[in-house]
Formats: sequence, C-alpha cells, structure tokens
Amino acid sequence: RLVVRTSTQVPFHIRRILSPLIGLPVKQIRVIKPRIGGGFGNKQELILEDLCAHLTIATGRPVRMEYTRYQEFASSRSRHPQIMRYKVGVSDEMEVVATELYLIGDTCAYGTHGLTVQMVGGQKGLTLYNAPYSKFTCDVVYTNKPTPGAFRGYGAMQCFFGIETLMSEIADQMGWDVVEFKRQNWIKEGEELLIAKALGEGREGFTQIIRSSGLEQCVQVGLEAMDWYNKRGQPTNQPTNHPTNQPINQPTIRRGIGMAVMLHGSGVAGLDMASATIKMNDDGSFNLLIGATDLGTGSDTILAQMAAEVLGVPVEDMIVYSSDTDFTPFDKGAYASSTTYISGGAVRKAALKVADQIKEHGALMLGLESPPPSQGGAGGGWELRDRRVFAPDGTSLTLEQVALSSLHQQNQHQIIASASNMSYESPPPFGAQFVELTVDTETGQVTVERMLMVVDSGRIINPITASGQVEGGLQQVLGFAHCEEMVYDEQGRLVNPRLGPYHIYKNNEMPKLEVIFVQTDEPTGPFGAKSISE
Repeated sequence: RLVVRTSTQVPFHIRRILSPLIGLPVKQIRVIKPRIGGGFGNKQELILEDLCAHLTIATGRPVRMEYTRYQEFASSRSRHPQIMRYKVGVSDEMEVVATELYLIGDTCAYGTHGLTVQMVGGQKGLTLYNAPYSKFTCDVVYTNKPTPGAFRGYGAMQCFFGIETLMSEIADQMGWDVVEFKRQNWIKEGEELLIAKALGEGREGFTQIIRSSGLEQCVQVGLEAMDWYNKRGQPTNQPTNHPTNQPINQPTIRRGIGMAVMLHGSGVAGLDMASATIKMNDDGSFNLLIGATDLGTGSDTILAQMAAEVLGVPVEDMIVYSSDTDFTPFDKGAYASSTTYISGGAVRKAALKVADQIKEHGALMLGLESPPPSQGGAGGGWELRDRRVFAPDGTSLTLEQVALSSLHQQNQHQIIASASNMSYESPPPFGAQFVELTVDTETGQVTVERMLMVVDSGRIINPITASGQVEGGLQQVLGFAHCEEMVYDEQGRLVNPRLGPYHIYKNNEMPKLEVIFVQTDEPTGPFGAKSISE
C-alpha cells in the first residue's frame, strides 16, 4: 500500500484525488497528516503529493520532496490578484439603497479556485451592508504568473477592503459620522443575507438568516477602548476635515485612527461534512477519533474540550487521534473556517450518543429505569460530571465502574458511538477592527502603532487558541495592507522570491495588538460557537 505523509489541510481529498492520478484504488492509499505549523489555504489541494507518489511507484523506494524558498514562492499557492469596481448608492437619510461590485480575478496559469474566490468575495462584500438592490458580476482571467489558490479570507478580505474604504469616503464627503453611517446600514440579527442564495460557492447557495450578531457590541467596545471620538473629533454635518493630531516637535508627522467592520462564514453551507467517533476505555477515559485536521490552530484541543464537556470529564481524559485516512472517520478538511462549527458539531453529537449509553448502562447497574435519550439535555434527570454518572435520586457511579461493567460483567458491549454533521447554514462571525498609525508627510513612512480587534465568534470554546487565531490574522493583514507584494517582470517571472525583499512584518516592527471577544450564542453551533480563523 502507498502511505503518504504530507503537510495538508485535506487528507481525505488528497486520497480521493491521488487515486485516479496514480492508478491505485482508494483502498491502497493511506494519507497521514503529521503535526504541522500552518496551512492558511495553501495546503488545501495537491502540491507535491502526486509527484512523490509517481516516483515511489516507479522506483519502489520512499520519496521525500521539500520546496526551497524560491519554489515555495513560485510553485505553491498565493492570493488571487483582483481589480474591483464598487458602486454604492445612498439616500439623504444615510441609507445604502444599492450596491454593485464588478471583480476581475487573476487566476494566473491555472484555474485553481479562480471562480469560487470571486464568488465568495461578491457574497461577503455585498452582504455586509445588505442593500435591497445589489448586482455582482465577475470575470476570471488567465495570465502567465505563478498559480494562486485558497488563502485565508478567500476573496472576502479584498472586497471588505474595497467596501469599507468606499463607505468611509462617502461619509467624509457627505459630512456624516462614519460610525453611524455604517451602523445604520450593516446587516443585523434576524435579517437575510440577500444575495447569499443566488451566489453560493461555485453553485447556487442556500438562504442564510443572521441568527446571532454581536457587531453592534463589537463596535461599541472598540470605540470606548480606543477613545475614538476624542482622538478623531466629534461628528459634524459638514464634509470631514479630521484633526491632524500633530505630535510636538515633529512637524511632518500626522496621526490617524480608523475603523472597519467585517463578517465571514462558518464552513460552506450544504457541502462541508465531518464525522467523529468516541470510544470508552476500561478506566473511564475516552478515545476521540476525528478526521478534522489541526494545522496548529488548536482544533484537536477544542474538539476534545467539547467532548469532555458533554461526558463530564477533564480534557485530559480525552485521547485524540486525528487526520489518518485509515483510522479516523471522514472529514472534508480544515478550510472555510469550518472545523469548530462543522467538526465540532459531529463531536458533540457523538459525545451525546456515548453519554446516553453510559446513562443506560448506569441505570442497569443501579436497577433503575432506563433514562430517555438526552437530546442535548439532562436526559430525565441523569447527569454526567466529575467523572461520574448521577441518577435522578442522587446515587452515582464512577465512569470507570460503568466501563468495567459494560466490558466485563453486565450486558457486555463496547460503549462507542459515531456521528456526522453537515449544515445548510453558515453563520457569520463578526468583527470590528481599529487601528492607530502615523504618517510622515515628508517621507511617506507609515508606522502602525496599535491594532484592536473586537470579535463575535459566538461562544468562545478556548480563549487562548482563539486569541492566537486573531493575533495571527492581524499579523497577516498588516503585511497585506502595508508591505507584502509579489512583484513580477514583463515575462511574468517573480523578482522577489525571498522573505527579505518580499518583506513580511518582523517581530520588532509589530504594533501593539489587542483582542477582545464579545460572546454571543449561535443557536445552530456546538455550544453556541461560530468560526474564528478568517
């Protein structure tokens, strides 16, 4: 059998795509994802796996391939370049009545994600303010440059940059308070994302209703934390002339403060699916088998937390096995911000099934009537906590007692359950970002001094890993907005394929970063959670 160990976000997709390429049936291919330090969309498709497989089959020898830094720039995946043209129509009452977006997406040498990135950009970029009349068109072109692909944000980030810039310009020209202008028009809880059904991801989508939103609270928290109006000036009804906040003895330095809002999604509605299996061990601990891929995001940890919460044990009692196509159940993979919402839903369902089996066997041991299925609740007064199962009358058994009885004594059977999860909804997380910076009007030097991100991702399962996700995103977006650029010559050849001339933000260049969570309860998510990674 062919065993492929690869730094990938999608082990099961790799196996499926490899099979016809190399002429081996799926049953003869095993894909394992080891521990890796990131993905960001770049590892969402075949990169080197097929080349290694062909060479192994041809030689009968193990093959390892690793890109040089130049090859990483030129042959892996980057973001799609875009030209965007926005039009926004507003009334005198600060109402956005119509929006239009035309995108030209450059898919470079090959068509990887070319259409879907533009569609996601259109869907997100036109639903943030959700005008009653919207129009989206796009063209995708081929050019002789290195191939782009999926990259964190997947087309939405570019379009939010466009619409937020335009909304700020409109507010300035009309003399409106930019915060109030945006607040009046951003999509609100209970509203439908009007263009989402017509504009899915590569196909027609599904009706999406906002069932939870903390955007209003995110903005308010950010305004207070940044002392927004004192620094920017109070709103007037005249075209804006912002105070320069010129530092003393630095006549060429100007200080600015800005705000942008955004939303995203939690998986691809009607497409993404995940599965999980949980098995009880003799000592009352559990094995959690998940196809979900931890890319350094901490998903193994938070999925174990979800199962532990249902089963009433500390997370240390959950032994996690993930990302091995031979042994773990199917999962579409880690992309589209789906793991917490989709894979977490599968884990919670499997844990509830196991909890019901524990309660049922506990009732047998105690000579009590079998409890009804819990369906997410207490299950007829039965409860799992502190590594014990409690009956309605207060009597209890340790989980170890239940495990040993079920395996060796009464009605012997393995307590085990599997579950799958797919959703036709993709609830948006929301965020408000605030930035303070200075500009040297003589040299053009921009220095970002402070960034604050206030996030609504529903219930936060693990604040530490969630904060890490946001902080990493802030570092990436700094480079996108400020200094990173892949430069090509007239023949389409990359001229800066090294980290030095490409220039990512270095540690000593980073501004002060702050992350605040505004927690809401998403009714369709596991424990009220939504996505966070994009």
